[in-house]
Amino acid sequence: MADSNLVRRVVFAAVAIPLALGLVWLGGWPMVAVVALVSALGTRELFDLARRQDIHAMRLLGIATAGLLPVLVYLALSRTDARAAVDAWWPYAAALWIIALLTWALIARHPASKPLAAVAVTAFAVLYAGALPAFFIDIRHSAHGLRSFGGTWLLFFPLVVIWICDTAAMFGGRAIGGPKLAPTVSPGKTRSGAVAGVLGGVLVAPIFGLWIFPAVGLDIPLGQLVAIAALISTLGQVGDLAESLFKREVGVKDSSTLIPGHGGVLDRFDSLYFALPLTAACYRLFGIIG
Repeated sequence: MADSNLVRRVVFAAVAIPLALGLVWLGGWPMVAVVALVSALGTRELFDLARRQDIHAMRLLGIATAGLLPVLVYLALSRTDARAAVDAWWPYAAALWIIALLTWALIARHPASKPLAAVAVTAFAVLYAGALPAFFIDIRHSAHGLRSFGGTWLLFFPLVVIWICDTAAMFGGRAIGGPKLAPTVSPGKTRSGAVAGVLGGVLVAPIFGLWIFPAVGLDIPLGQLVAIAALISTLGQVGDLAESLFKREVGVKDSSTLIPGHGGVLDRFDSLYFALPLTAACYRLFGIIG
């Protein structure tokens, strides 16, 4: 079973990675549309997990808002008039959104039907599965326009680090074994695997720093890339465990069966939910993006 699952993962990756590379290089609205779809699907999956606990979120508002956030981020990055409007009005829009959510709860939820949990899950899902993927857009387009190899590889750096980290953690944990990392949350993960994952992720930094980034005109000190890789390799695994905690609560292995060999959107992006905003913050701290 494990070997067949690995084969499905490899086949899916062989198809998906070139498509993703082309989409990220193109950038713009096609990429925004895919990120918006990922945000909406991840939010729906989180609502489905909550429903197993008899918590019924406001699905329409939550999924629509999650899909809208990447669009607003791209508009703010690509148009100065839109950026001015977003900067001026986002606190009021957020307040009106909360008012709408609470008004819905008052109308549609009886006190016995867990209205507080429904409101909390709706808001959290939008922030977690909706807002965090929008950092795809921030990294890709903060300093680079359409059809940009520089912007492409800036975004692919955290993606590759997390992919290598996940792979090294899986094989390292199987080969070395030892104490469990978080036995009550994810019994299959070991501390040795976690260390192997961080080491694998860090080894990506020299490849990008010495060959890939210079080839596309980016001069980023290797020490900065090593620091970013170490940070996101470590905290990306925390993101993985956080999503596993939700699944453990409701007693499921995967958030859905959408992606062959990978489960659902939440399963595929759990580490990236942590890694992308951290990478974007480090890029800004180091002056890599504006």
